[in-house]
Amino acid sequence: MASASLLKTSPIVDKSEWVKGQTLRQPSASVVRCHPVAPSGLTVRASSYADELVKTAKTIASPGRGILAMDESNATCGKRLASIGLENTEGNRQAYRTLLVSAPGLGQYISGAILFEETLYQTTIDGKKMVDVLVEQNIVPGIKVDKGLVPLAGSNNESWCQGLDGLAPRSAAYYQQGARFAKWRTVVSIPNGPSELAVKEAAWGLARYAAISQDNGLVPIVEPEILLDGEHGIDRTFEVAKKVWAEVFFYLAQNNVLFEGILLKPSMVTPGAECKDKATPQQVAEYTLSLLRQRIPPAVPGIMFLSGGQSEVEATLNLNAMNQAPNPWHVSFSYARALQNTCLKTWGGRPENVKAAQETLLVRAKANSLAQLGKYTGEGESEEAKQGMFVKGYVY
Repeated sequence: MASASLLKTSPIVDKSEWVKGQTLRQPSASVVRCHPVAPSGLTVRASSYADELVKTAKTIASPGRGILAMDESNATCGKRLASIGLENTEGNRQAYRTLLVSAPGLGQYISGAILFEETLYQTTIDGKKMVDVLVEQNIVPGIKVDKGLVPLAGSNNESWCQGLDGLAPRSAAYYQQGARFAKWRTVVSIPNGPSELAVKEAAWGLARYAAISQDNGLVPIVEPEILLDGEHGIDRTFEVAKKVWAEVFFYLAQNNVLFEGILLKPSMVTPGAECKDKATPQQVAEYTLSLLRQRIPPAVPGIMFLSGGQSEVEATLNLNAMNQAPNPWHVSFSYARALQNTCLKTWGGRPENVKAAQETLLVRAKANSLAQLGKYTGEGESEEAKQGMFVKGYVY
């Protein structure tokens, strides 16, 4: 893939914009005229939400803050609740999500929260809108918009992500409900290839979703997760990640996506979970930052890493190592289990444990805030926080 395809074309005003004897007229905000590639020229239309998208992305990518991914589907949330002996009911899901969004001072460390559709329209156990509680905490509400993974016909037992049908009206409704960013997760499996078909399908789907989201006022989180499953080494992960991100940015450009108004949620470059050769945080940082420098334009405001089954402490240590020197992007976190695992176990479904569980959540959020600033030391971490959470073949 040509490297030029990975960069957003800078606005170049054509000759028709010059007025003899006068200063140059700037193009309007809604139309950017690029260097003509055909007699008729090429017109790229920016979303009417362009300024808002850029502002939202910068707010989420603010120093010392990251994203709380609490967008587990009802089925996945049921698995989490089952791990502490709770039934998967709307009331139990509501109680747990209330605990998360109302943790005092959470907004000091968390800039955005990804919600499942149920949560976006849900109230807390006290009757307040979840969205309003987040906004009061200075946390931007977001929404998971994909419809999950299904088998990809013609591939090597791989999958593709569904949900483009009806995405535009759904996104418009989510915006009206208070969401200001979106998330779409697709996956690439290294043990299964990955096949050219699976990579192209992942990249194209992400690009279409991103364009539709921006057109409806939502900052798209672009997330092609490279699964940890496998015995491969870190070099193989690096090779595959370069291929995937080249395809993703090619198709983002093809779909006229505004790079300044997106956020990325990539996997860190690590060995496969079953690889005998483990990587240090410094090695993970070196490989991951090298990947970013080769593939991600500096115009992108934030790189919000997923944890992907790493332990709470491992995910924080790796993030900290990546922030030991300045980066052209805000390098931060968008963690689910790596923020919630100890919190969930501390709560255990008992009202009397809510305060202790919230304090545990704040400990993890603060640790990752420090890691985003490159100031995390790892001192005083519990053994629970060091436990790995990788599950082979895990299905969300």
